[in-house]
Formats: sequence, structure tokens, C-alpha cells
Amino acid sequence: MSDSESTPSAVVSHLLARDAFSQWMGVSVEEAAAGRSVLAMTVREDMVNGFGTLHGGVLFAFADSAFAFATNAGGLLSVAVDCSISYPVACRPGDQLRAVAVEQSTTNRLAFCEVTVTNQDDVAVGFFRGTVYRTARPHVVGEHFG
Repeated sequence: MSDSESTPSAVVSHLLARDAFSQWMGVSVEEAAAGRSVLAMTVREDMVNGFGTLHGGVLFAFADSAFAFATNAGGLLSVAVDCSISYPVACRPGDQLRAVAVEQSTTNRLAFCEVTVTNQDDVAVGFFRGTVYRTARPHVVGEHFG
């Protein structure tokens, strides 16, 4: 594998290309770095719940994608073992969301990450915290998992 294939951007692009749900959400990657990712998306009508606000599962999935990209961008396969989210403000169709994921602490096998999701007015609409188990298996860009 060449150095360019193992860059954080290449790893995140590889993961996003195989992530049908993030694609359905319309996620775009604004930044990809080892231990950090920034994603954007727009809330659509088909994402709302019975109250007309963004379904909590969609906001969770958006934050989870930022979490996954940040914790995997360093090149080692990392899988979630624990995640939680708080929803301080409702989102509505047309809202422009941004998720900033930052690893807070890492060990040889665990990484702890916080994700803050904000809307177009820079108001926090989600606070997500997750832990990943970091394997020793490197990502190989172009390889399919199975």
C-alpha cells in the first residue's frame, strides 16, 4: 500500500464509499484527520418523526458517522463498544448540520471520542460520546470487509 492510500482522507473516503446509510443522509466530509473528523448534512423532510422534527436515530447516526471516521482515520480498524447522545435542541427540515468529532483520549486498545453537532446558527443540537475498541488490523484502502 502506498503512503497516499493510508492517509486519513483515503481511509475516510474508503469507509464512506461503503457506508450506504451515511450516503442516504447526504453526509459530506469537510475534514478528515487522525482523531478528528468534520461532517456536514442537511435535514430533509424524509428524516423527520411524527412531531415534524429530525428523528433522533438520524441525528445519532450522523454523529456516529463522524465518530467512526475520526477514530478510524488513523489507519487501524476501530469498532464502537459504547455510545450515547443527548438532544438539547430539535432540528427541522432545511437545517444545515455540522458534526465535529475529536478523540479525547486513547490507549493501545481504546479511544474515547466526543462529537458536537451544531446547526446553521452554531447552536448545539447534539452531544455524543463514544468509545471504540481499536484493533491491530490496519485499514487497507480498496479492501472489502467480510
